[in-house]
Amino acid sequence: MPPSKPNAIDTLRRVAIFADLSEAELQFLAERAVSRDYKAGEQIFAEGEPCAGLFVVETGAVKIFKSSTSGREQVLSVEGPGSSVAELPVFDGGNYPASTMTAQATRLLFVSKQDFYSLCLVHPKVALKVLKVVGARLRKLVGIIEELSFTTVRSRLISFLVRLAHDGNKTPRGIEANLPASNQELASHIGTVRELVSRNLSRLQAEGLITVEGKTLIVPDLSRLRDELEAGE
Repeated sequence: MPPSKPNAIDTLRRVAIFADLSEAELQFLAERAVSRDYKAGEQIFAEGEPCAGLFVVETGAVKIFKSSTSGREQVLSVEGPGSSVAELPVFDGGNYPASTMTAQATRLLFVSKQDFYSLCLVHPKVALKVLKVVGARLRKLVGIIEELSFTTVRSRLISFLVRLAHDGNKTPRGIEANLPASNQELASHIGTVRELVSRNLSRLQAEGLITVEGKTLIVPDLSRLRDELEAGE
């Protein structure tokens, strides 16, 4: 079960697009925001559905992804507490451009389009902050496109493992970090298929660059792994 409900105003205050709102404006949103609980792996909305509003992650994590007709996924982002989701379709009036699913037990605050528009009318700076957030996401998407277009599966996998290790914990064996729940999920992060992930993980282990124990990644020498990434680019 998700943790006990935090104060909605405190949650909204942590969101980048609402950071400069007054207490009265935060109160306006908090009174209208609807708290929703989701289990792990539950869909929030699907690509192409009409946009009803935006979501704020209160607790947990939300995966944003695109799916092909064959069912293959490409993860675009994983958003944690204090992040907003679906600003773009709220802003431009279009449908949701991607699908979302909870990565774990999650609580969200839902803000309707109408309430968001009302806020923007009296506080235009919110609209400018949305543009900044959407711009940052666009830059990230350009980076994903660049990786998928110009790098190998091995390079993308090493790049992903380096990012995991960057947030990992130093131990006598090296840096330890948690891998995604499955190789299929890992594949969806780097735009490939499970079989190629398994094959490349095995090669990296045989080369002594990493060790995988269950779902724990161990990087004995992060600088060596980074050097391998640069050599492959």
